[in-house]
Amino acid sequence: MQEADLVDIRSRIPDIDLDIRYAGNHNFVGVPVEGYGAPQCWLKPEAADALARVEAALRVHRFRLRVFDCYRPARAVAQFVRWMADPADLRTKDEFYPDLDKSQLAGTYIAPVSGHSRGATVDLTLLQCDAQGAGCSPLDMGTEFDFFGPRAHTDSPDVASAQRAHRHLLRSAMQAQGFVNLPEEWWHYRLEPEPSPRTYYDVPIATP
Repeated sequence: MQEADLVDIRSRIPDIDLDIRYAGNHNFVGVPVEGYGAPQCWLKPEAADALARVEAALRVHRFRLRVFDCYRPARAVAQFVRWMADPADLRTKDEFYPDLDKSQLAGTYIAPVSGHSRGATVDLTLLQCDAQGAGCSPLDMGTEFDFFGPRAHTDSPDVASAQRAHRHLLRSAMQAQGFVNLPEEWWHYRLEPEPSPRTYYDVPIATP
């Protein structure tokens, strides 16, 4: 990680809420993903610093971030592509892509390379907390993380106005620190300008 110039987000936000889905079974593949040997979030320093500023600004208003994914090893992306090419593996269809055929995930949702592997992209949501900054629970965003389909589009008309407002609240907070949203995924943000826009890393995530 040091050679790739990636830092643990907990070095910037020690108590950040992490729910790193690809380190466990609750994801669209249905198994722990290659390269995720530990449920950790690593990012380029510039992205980690920007995310820390987002978190600090949100806490003033009793919100916090919950992070689902950060740097993603290239070997994990390769596993996603292999999974997509297996038409028999439909164990997660009902939860993650109920309205699409698996073949329709190619391109928009799953590609041979991912910006996550460059270390400046994060997947996340918002938590609302009590007056003491504790008792935090996720806001209703209209779909779960990694839901494949039009309802996950940030400005989708197919979700309730309150759910769309929550998405826009997250977008405003992230944009204020230089992150750009992927319109097809309300949870997906990339720091602009990217620190290493042409480098894809494959360092596995593991506890030292």
